[in-house]
Amino acid sequence: MEIKIKQVILRHLQMELKSPFATSFGTFRNKEFILVEAIDEDGVSGWGESVAFSFPWYNEETVKTNWHMLEDFLLPLLFQAPVAYPQELQQRFSAIRKNQMAKAAIEGAIWDLFAKKQQLPLHKVLGGMKSSIEVGVSIGIQKNVDELLRVIDRYVQEGYRRIKIKIKPGWDVEVVREVRRRFPDIPLMADANSAYSLQDIDRLKALDEFQLMMIEQPLAADDLVDHATLQRQICTPICLDESIHSAEDARKAIQLGSCQIVNIKIGRVGGLTEAKRIHDLCQANGIPVWCGGMLEAGVGRAHNIAMTTLENFTMPGDTAASSHYWEKDIIIPEVVVHDGTIAVPEAPGIGYEVDRRQVDSYMVFAKTYRAQ
Repeated sequence: MEIKIKQVILRHLQMELKSPFATSFGTFRNKEFILVEAIDEDGVSGWGESVAFSFPWYNEETVKTNWHMLEDFLLPLLFQAPVAYPQELQQRFSAIRKNQMAKAAIEGAIWDLFAKKQQLPLHKVLGGMKSSIEVGVSIGIQKNVDELLRVIDRYVQEGYRRIKIKIKPGWDVEVVREVRRRFPDIPLMADANSAYSLQDIDRLKALDEFQLMMIEQPLAADDLVDHATLQRQICTPICLDESIHSAEDARKAIQLGSCQIVNIKIGRVGGLTEAKRIHDLCQANGIPVWCGGMLEAGVGRAHNIAMTTLENFTMPGDTAASSHYWEKDIIIPEVVVHDGTIAVPEAPGIGYEVDRRQVDSYMVFAKTYRAQ
C-alpha cells in the first residue's frame, strides 16, 4: 500500500493552561504548538502534533523553527514520493540534522494516516498489546510546600499511579522530605530537568533516604559520562530524558551505566519509529521505559497512549487526563483517567476524532501546502 500525500495543513494553535506549570527552566502559562494534518489522495486525514515550546528551554527547537523546517525542508521531501511505510520517512529525512520535534510532527501524521488506511488502531500497527495503560501525573514547582501537598493529595485521591514532582536547587531535599512525611507509600519520583552538576552530589545523595522510584535527568541535558559517575555513587535509579535523542544514545548510556531507566518522548527522539527502536533496545537490555509528557494537546496525547501499549513501558507515564491541563481539549472524546488508567481506544488511527471547531477556536494561523 502506497500513501500519496496531496496536501498538508499546518495550524499554529495557542491553548491556555488551566494553571501555570513551573519547572527548573521556566514557567508555562499557555502552550503554542503546530498541529499537522496530512491528507492523501482519497481525502483521508492523518494528524500529528509538534511538542516544541515557544522558547528553546527544553531543547534548541521552537514553534518557529519547527514551522521553518517543515515548510522549507521536510514537506518538500515528503511530497517527493509516495510513502509505503511510515518508517521510510526516517531515511528520507536523514539529510536534515536534528530538528527531531519537527520530524516527529509530520511522521506522526503519516503513522495516523497509515493506520487509518488499514482500518486498524495505531497501537496495533505499532505492535502494542495493552487494552489500558497506567498513568501518573507530573506536578510543577508550587509556590510553597503546603500547596504542593494539597495538589499531590488531589491527584492521589483521583487514583494516579505515580506522582512526579519537579525539583531544583533550593527546592529539593526538604521538599521531598515533607512529601514523604505526608505520603510515605506513594510511588514518587523527582524530575530535575538538568538543574544540577556533580558539585551537588551530596545533595543528590541525600535523596536516597526517600525511596524514590527515580530521579530524572539530574545533570546536563547533553551528558552521559557524568550521569554514569553519579549513578555509581547514589542508590536512587537515574532516569535519562533530555540526554537520549536516539537508540544510539540509549545504547551508549546503557553501556556506560549512565541510567537504570529511560524516559521516551516521541518528539524528543524524532518520531514513533525511533521511539520504538529505543523501546526495543532497552527491553533487550533489561532497562524499563516510560512515556514522558510535553504538555501535549489531544493529538500528541493520543500518540503517547498508542506508544505506551508497547510491552516494555512498565512504569506509569506522564499522560494525564486532558482535564489536568485544558478547559477544553481538541479531541473527541477527551482523554479520561479512571483509577489511574486510560482505556486504549480501538478506533482506526489515533483513536480520537479531532474537534475541528475547537481547533479553529485556538488557531492563530494556518497554511496549506500541496504536492506539485
